[in-house]
Amino acid sequence: TMTIHNEEHIVDVHVRSGVYSSDTIFDYTRGYIATRLFSRNACFIMKIKQEYIPDLEDIGRLAFERQTMKDVYSPNNVWAQFQAGSSRLGRFKDWVLYGKHIEKLCTGLPLYQ
Repeated sequence: TMTIHNEEHIVDVHVRSGVYSSDTIFDYTRGYIATRLFSRNACFIMKIKQEYIPDLEDIGRLAFERQTMKDVYSPNNVWAQFQAGSSRLGRFKDWVLYGKHIEKLCTGLPLYQ
């Protein structure tokens, strides 16, 4: 499921698929995406690069198209590949940078950037 909060420039994506379940936040105000993978009990954070990540308005349009036309091909599919590296628990300065929405999603989990 996807929830778009236009007033806060936030998109919440919840994937419920057993061992592959995850929650993702696109924070367009701060410019970061955070994904919490439940199977790995970890949070992955990356900077939004506009050449790869659709704008907030485009995500809403693509979601609507996908919902109404189940088999629509779109060249704007978003895929990210995370490579495990060193992790750390979030610190105060991280939450100032990433914002309250990502803090709420990732507090207490190892952070991978």
